[in-house]
Amino acid sequence: MVMLRYAGLLLCCGFALVFAIGCGGPAVRPTDRFPSTAERSGDRKPIPRLGFTIQAGAFAHPENAARFADLLRERGLDSTYFVARRGLYKVRFGNFPTKERARSRAEELLREGVIEEFYLVRPEEYALAKREARGEAYVREEIVRTAMSFLGVPYLWGGSSVDTGFDCSGLAMTVYQLNGLDLPRTAREQFEAGIPVDVSSLSKGDLIFFAASDEKVSHVGIYAGGGTFIHAPGRGRTICRDALGKEYFSRSYTGARSYL
Repeated sequence: MVMLRYAGLLLCCGFALVFAIGCGGPAVRPTDRFPSTAERSGDRKPIPRLGFTIQAGAFAHPENAARFADLLRERGLDSTYFVARRGLYKVRFGNFPTKERARSRAEELLREGVIEEFYLVRPEEYALAKREARGEAYVREEIVRTAMSFLGVPYLWGGSSVDTGFDCSGLAMTVYQLNGLDLPRTAREQFEAGIPVDVSSLSKGDLIFFAASDEKVSHVGIYAGGGTFIHAPGRGRTICRDALGKEYFSRSYTGARSYL
């Protein structure tokens, strides 16, 4: 299941990307526009893995799943919704070190009437836990498969609140957490945490970053192979697959990061 950090939300998808959807070849700069703090200092901490998490609810509309996630966050439970299968959305929340602590919290929510049923997801169920047996390529394919399951989902994160739209970094974080890695919340934090990857060496599942100016990273997408990536382009649009070689993306490309 997924634990999401919502402090300091970065609505990174509401800038000029809304006007830049299109296709093209992978013509982008081969180097980062600016290095990360970790790269400069040589101190990069590994991305933590998820422990036990709780899944609850089943909704036909993402808006209802988002409102339920809002309700859980009001109770101090980091949560997100995700696409269980096309036309069905579920909510996951929490990050517990043991099964006992996860079950105890879930049963407490049952007694309070917040949830009606629940399912505990074990750490070994995530794709990341299967890397040793199936290889890194399997994990990367699962990351892309998860990202693709969001295609067509509205730009929506936390109901109808303008301040908590389903932004690009929230999508990236959710996709990684659904596969067992507790990725940071904002695009800048994600950029700082990853291992730099040259554009010529991009692999499926890497994150690619963009900046509207030289001041800060402001957008992130999940590389899907073939010069394409999946991202949340902004309010009023749905999550989509786009071409990295589009002129705007090529011009604003900042760098890429790997977390595996």
